Amino acid sequence: MSSETAGSRSLLAHHFADMGEQKDATTLGMWLFLAQEVMFFGGLFLVYAVYRFNFHQAFAAASHHLDVKLGAINTAVLIGSSLTMALAVHAAAVGKRKQLVAFLLLTVLLGSVFLGVKAVEYADKYHHHLVPGPSFSGEVLHLEGDRARQAEMYFSLYFGMTGLHALHMIIGIPILLTLAVKGWRGAYGPAYNTPVELTGLYWHFVDIVWIFLFPFLYLIH
Repeated sequence: MSSETAGSRSLLAHHFADMGEQKDATTLGMWLFLAQEVMFFGGLFLVYAVYRFNFHQAFAAASHHLDVKLGAINTAVLIGSSLTMALAVHAAAVGKRKQLVAFLLLTVLLGSVFLGVKAVEYADKYHHHLVPGPSFSGEVLHLEGDRARQAEMYFSLYFGMTGLHALHMIIGIPILLTLAVKGWRGAYGPAYNTPVELTGLYWHFVDIVWIFLFPFLYLIH
């Protein structure tokens, strides 16, 4: 038995007949997970659309307070991270260890930049008393009464949707770092790279969610 075959056997769970069957099962599991994530985020987008239709003026006034430039920068950053993640998957598939680690770390760096920009945006909302709760004030939006409460609903959805998206990235970054460490040790190559491929699917999904969040929250007035 070759060392490559022996290595593959050591990675094979006992309830699978071969590595191909194991990969098919894990890939199906990831797609099912992403399908329920689509339904989860889809529900949030539906809630946002309904409230925006009912409270159009207040939502429009609130959305004008978002920084479109920072949102656009983050969009470019995430598109770049999707590229580096795709290159990492390719590097794993062809057995280029150093390139795999480099592209995974670049993806982590870009993801961290995204989170840093979001922190700046969140701090601005806190400074202007636009965080939903007892301290919320519609003064900076020139809104009061019912309109101010409707604007508070906008920011509740803003923080809920972007915060949940950021949480997915916070979860993804340690996974990428773990893959980078294992990749450096030679764990992935042409014979076995499923963890990198499936993490790539997860990361691309997170990026796609932002592609929808950006125009919904920042651009549509």
